Amino acid sequence: MDKITRKTSFGQWFSPINFQLFEEQVKTKKLDYYTKKLTTESFLKLLLFAQLQEVESLHALGDCLFNDQLQKGIDLESINISQLSRRINGLNPELFQCLFLDLVAQIHAKTHYTKLVMPLKIIDSSTLPLNLTNHKWAKFRKTKAGVKLHLRLVFMEKGASYPEKVVITTAKEHDRGYLDYERFDRMTDDGYFFLSRLRKNAVIREVYDFKLPNDSTVLSDQMVLIGTTQNRAENYFRLLKVMDSKGNELQLITNRFDLSAEENSEMYKSRWAIGLFFKWIKQHLSIKKFYGQSEWAIQNQVFIGIIVFCLHVLMQIETKSKRKTLQISRYLRAALWKPAHILLRKIEGKAIP
Repeated sequence: MDKITRKTSFGQWFSPINFQLFEEQVKTKKLDYYTKKLTTESFLKLLLFAQLQEVESLHALGDCLFNDQLQKGIDLESINISQLSRRINGLNPELFQCLFLDLVAQIHAKTHYTKLVMPLKIIDSSTLPLNLTNHKWAKFRKTKAGVKLHLRLVFMEKGASYPEKVVITTAKEHDRGYLDYERFDRMTDDGYFFLSRLRKNAVIREVYDFKLPNDSTVLSDQMVLIGTTQNRAENYFRLLKVMDSKGNELQLITNRFDLSAEENSEMYKSRWAIGLFFKWIKQHLSIKKFYGQSEWAIQNQVFIGIIVFCLHVLMQIETKSKRKTLQISRYLRAALWKPAHILLRKIEGKAIP
């Protein structure tokens, strides 16, 4: 990021977005044909503003355009609510997904690992509830509707993390193979490591019982074969029994025999990072109430929310700041229309002249 800039803090924050790629996509998909006012670029910036400020509805978002600085920042003076609604419901989410993946590539390029041979990646899913009356296409129980966010999160050193891959489905779809014996075999054969929680009813045959240190917090450490005769993994794996923070016994399965039982147990605890991300998505981004009712509208808003998170991470990396993304978000909202250097110095912890 160029720190000598006349951009506003808002403009500096979203500057990593690849607008050349964006414009190519808009042109290819002919998204601005016959558009006189609400261009796709203005719409993107307006949605970024809405997510950042947690604007609760399209009507409230339209009212925000009374602000002269917002009008200048997104090149739009006013907008009809019906136009916003048509855009959010009719825009193919592939556009925003493309921007998200480009931001992920930028984070990859700017992230360096010193202790890990490969970054730790955490896979999980979370359901975002929807109103059944307005979202019958997302019905998954008699009285409920929702979408499921399937996520792969990269856990970086020093506790920071960012989403790497996102798939959005209806909530009735089962989790995407997180506990899959065939996948465990494939990953092991291909040289990848994994660590996963095993179901209590899993069929296990003990092969060897490793001795644990007297002061170990791990309950047991074994080499095992998993699965039935008809459906069994081919490789030997390691089964660890540990206690969670609530006193419940957990079974962890892994192919990492090079780490100690304690190191594997500690690695599993890093999965709290994906829980924090889902909490961020649900609490700090404006998807508690969706702007549209179509499947595309829901996906568009989720991808915008994730783009916001990635932009925070990039600002965190560029400023080499130890501040959490939530703190960066607060500073940004407070300095939205101030010169960018004021925000950057605040995030860096430097005095503002």
